[in-house]
Amino acid sequence: MTPPPRILLIEDDPILGPALMQRLRLEGFDPVLAATAATAIAAAAARPPDAIISDIRLPDMSGETVFRRLLDSAAAAPTFFVTAFGEVAQAVRLVKAGARDYLIKPVDVDALVAAVRAATSSGAATEEDAGPGLGRSPAMRAVEAFLAKTAALDLPVLLLGETGVGKEVAARFLHARSGRPGPFAAINCAAIPRELLESTVFGHEKGAFTGATARHAGLAETAAGGTLFLDEVAELPAEMQAKLLRLVQERTYRPVGGGRELAFEGRLVFATHADLPALVASGAFRQDFYYRINVLEIVVPPLRQRPEDLADLAARFLRAADERLGRGPHHLAPAALARLAAHAWPGNVRELRNRVERAAALADHAEIGPADLFPEQGLATPGGEDGDRSLQAAVDEAARRRIAAALRDAGGNRSEAARLLGISRTTLWKRMQELGL
Repeated sequence: MTPPPRILLIEDDPILGPALMQRLRLEGFDPVLAATAATAIAAAAARPPDAIISDIRLPDMSGETVFRRLLDSAAAAPTFFVTAFGEVAQAVRLVKAGARDYLIKPVDVDALVAAVRAATSSGAATEEDAGPGLGRSPAMRAVEAFLAKTAALDLPVLLLGETGVGKEVAARFLHARSGRPGPFAAINCAAIPRELLESTVFGHEKGAFTGATARHAGLAETAAGGTLFLDEVAELPAEMQAKLLRLVQERTYRPVGGGRELAFEGRLVFATHADLPALVASGAFRQDFYYRINVLEIVVPPLRQRPEDLADLAARFLRAADERLGRGPHHLAPAALARLAAHAWPGNVRELRNRVERAAALADHAEIGPADLFPEQGLATPGGEDGDRSLQAAVDEAARRRIAAALRDAGGNRSEAARLLGISRTTLWKRMQELGL
């Protein structure tokens, strides 16, 4: 079994340090706390970390000094700085020198955990992936077939869909099916400060700007022979869109401070939840860039349109959470599955994963019930029946909500709603009659 990523946490705050340690352990990491710079340097020398989280102000020396001392010995470890607002300029300088990112106090722990998880990912499919395929629902089978068909084509792919549907999972599936020997490199365009985007994607040369003490390879170089995935592409500023247009069109790029063009040798995949044609019409997104990235387009459907995938995804997330947290084994009660089917899933697959992981972490019993998954709804005793209603009543309610959602998505067109549900129009009509719709 692969050991958990080792995280070196450099923080002298007696409250924040232990709190972050507890959260990192709960998230399945192997954290080590160093309250001083000297302790941190010794810990990194004894066992190189997979990632570093460091405060800038430390009692014996600055976090910047620690970073520069570890740059050679722990060069491969992505480093995240936690900083006060007044130290942002210094943090930006550190990121330009090779650090991964910075977060401003008070720390958004969820954002920090997500960033560290992404940085320590091996590039294999994430836990949102449904395994060899993307799902058993007709909607996801169609997405899978499209991606498999286009995997070998060296053309840009644009993945569309609501937030949390698993667009990165689809991109990783495409990369895996392509057979490309290079890595999968991903960037969330909305999460990188505007002034750092160009250096992050294209890299920079030594001396390109103040603080650039060494050459830094960008993701365009890292993804050589593999796939470069740019998520939230609608958030790109206009000047970056123009530079990426050259990357897409000419297959070349120039590192910041570089004197010559370099060849790009990877596959490009873009994703967004935004309405790009509307942004083009309003002038907020370049038309030429849109046409160049929108060569092969596929929409990843929301979770409410693929109820056949719910049970498999929930079970998989539960197994993964039990393994990572060292708890369980847990299993989902029938009433819990019915409640999952009845939910509208505004947060899509990401919401499902969060609810299952929270239940696995907090449940004191082997059977996960509706109240464990939806504690905010004041449901019945964990692991028990959903109030006084029978399981059939819960199933009927789930079907009623599912059909109503399909009709809403189809604009009231019953034939289209039946297609989304994967049933005949006659079957849909009968179920609507039975359920009083």
